[in-house]
Amino acid sequence: MEKLKILIIDDEKSYREQIGDFLELNNYITFKAELPSEAFKILQKNIIDIVLLDLKLPEMNGIEVLKKIKESHPETEVILMTGHGDMDSVIQAIKLGATDFFTKPFRLIDMQTAIERTSRYIDLQNRLKDIKLSYSVVSRELKEKSGHQMIGNSLAMKSIIELISKVAKTDKTSILITGESGTGKELVARGIHYLSSRKNAYFYDVNCSAVPENLFESEFFGHKKGAFTDARENKSGWFEIAHKGTLFLDEIADMPLTQQMKLLRVLEENKIRRIGSHQEIDIDVRVIAATNQQIEKMVEEKKFRIDLFHRLNSFIIHLPPLRERKEDIPILFEHFVRFYAERMKKPIMNIDKNIFIKLSQYKFPGNIRELKNIAERAVILCERNKLKLNEVIISKTKNKEDFIDTEDLLNLDVIEKQTILKALERTNYVQIKAAELLNISRHALSRKM
Repeated sequence: MEKLKILIIDDEKSYREQIGDFLELNNYITFKAELPSEAFKILQKNIIDIVLLDLKLPEMNGIEVLKKIKESHPETEVILMTGHGDMDSVIQAIKLGATDFFTKPFRLIDMQTAIERTSRYIDLQNRLKDIKLSYSVVSRELKEKSGHQMIGNSLAMKSIIELISKVAKTDKTSILITGESGTGKELVARGIHYLSSRKNAYFYDVNCSAVPENLFESEFFGHKKGAFTDARENKSGWFEIAHKGTLFLDEIADMPLTQQMKLLRVLEENKIRRIGSHQEIDIDVRVIAATNQQIEKMVEEKKFRIDLFHRLNSFIIHLPPLRERKEDIPILFEHFVRFYAERMKKPIMNIDKNIFIKLSQYKFPGNIRELKNIAERAVILCERNKLKLNEVIISKTKNKEDFIDTEDLLNLDVIEKQTILKALERTNYVQIKAAELLNISRHALSRKM
């Protein structure tokens, strides 16, 4: 990590020297200015990460200096140094964009704490910029190559996009995508493929639960003419078809144990042999697997091979259910409504805002796929240019448990319990891991349980 560059603006030489010496000992690069005019020259010539700004200065007051810094260098963070009883100025400065403050006379530890907080804030801002850039690139590439879009404003969705962008740059890493049915696992797999160097080759998707066990080898590896009764001609298997491209194995957990062993051998050797042939064929295929089941639990129960699991999970992407990223529901629903309205040639211009309230109170056990179906049905029922609340029908067969109690949305105890339960579920009820996920101690977790 690059050293942070810090500019100290203070008209008192003793403070400038004391702060500068301390920061240099702690591995920061420092610049010093007695007057605002000196500070602005330094800012013009150098990229400064943090400014330590005294509020009481000659030439102009600290508030005016802050305004000028934020106007000309908006990405530079400013920490105030202020005297006791000057909170009105601090509040004004925070509103103008100051990040933190400490009071003079000060302890060096207080200043260091403020700088460390600001450093973490800078890291977070940089990460968010990277996520936004990745989101834009992935969305554009996926739409251009496959006609599909990744939609969502939630931090969870943007983090997934960042993972897609990173793993797509690796050419051969096996990937395991987990998540409930309808969360968009195939779309993520396509996103990885179309952002990778394999984008011009085949993306071949296979539903493992639909492959009959007796046809497994023929479908995956191919066969020679005459290898068995119905083998009337040579046939390429899915691995050959996906050569130089991507083979997407959906519902991998449904693959029988005997076939898992054959798949593992191919992944390890990068060779296949057609049924009825002695000749080995080299293959170059990236495998992306997906499952809606708790595959770690299946490994423990000996229902899924541990060696295949470790071979597949070089990189895991977990897709959260729609109920855990509710901020994406309005934008997704509106997208699906526009899509179906255009397809059905219906001039739907507006959507009743109460529809979004209704949708936010539903847990969507079928996730994005279910939301898409609800939108399609609503467009079919819509008779005017505005979609009404009574045209959005959620299946009456749904259980009461699928709806969120609106009182629970305001109940902190309920929210805390739900958060703890989710953490326990994600860590297979290992309390130490759940506590780490929640960023609390194990004892604190035990008390809350």
